[in-house]
Amino acid sequence: MNAAIRPLLDRLNDKVSRHLGASRRQLFERLDKPVLKPLPVAPYVYAEWKKCRAGLDYHIAIDRHYYSVPYQLLKKELWARITARTVEVFHIGRRVASHVRTSGNGQHSTQRDHMPAHHRFREDWTPQRLQAWAARVGPNVAIFAEVVMRDRKHCEQGYRTCLGVIRLADRFGRDRLAAACRRALEINARSYSSVQSILKNGRESKPRNRATEEPAITHTNIRGAEYFH
Repeated sequence: MNAAIRPLLDRLNDKVSRHLGASRRQLFERLDKPVLKPLPVAPYVYAEWKKCRAGLDYHIAIDRHYYSVPYQLLKKELWARITARTVEVFHIGRRVASHVRTSGNGQHSTQRDHMPAHHRFREDWTPQRLQAWAARVGPNVAIFAEVVMRDRKHCEQGYRTCLGVIRLADRFGRDRLAAACRRALEINARSYSSVQSILKNGRESKPRNRATEEPAITHTNIRGAEYFH
């Protein structure tokens, strides 16, 4: 069918219009062709833009995955250009970071040159300080914070989770948060969303199956009931 249409198409394009005094082909050659530009070397890539801000761990969150930016930009307003394959981060129009896009939920993509010396972005924020802050809520919260930071490749990657969990005490109360952290440790949960889910669903005091109950948590910060008698 296309072979049959082709001669008719040429005839149509070469037919002179009485109204315009020229054929479609002549008009194209005269008006359109001189201003045409070559196609881009690279194909068009669809991208989305998202305004974001780096947290205390100098990472931004994109689809529940965390990407590092230079630590000097923590708390600064940034723009992320997100494609199917890359995440680029811009500050005041200048690209400051580029990552391969990753789908790991709750995971981190960290570039070493984004990190400050000794992996510390401020002297007054340390793992010890975060644990001390968590201990004010309860021993189980302190243990949870310690485990979260220990499980990360760099302890700073756990700061966001620890700070978020500690702040849950303002919403749910210290006692419930302490119980939720213990529950999270028992079920090997290590994320902010897990602790929040336990609290939202009232599962922090749910009794465990005695047949599968694990030994009690032992830690230097936890003292037995006999200590208080």
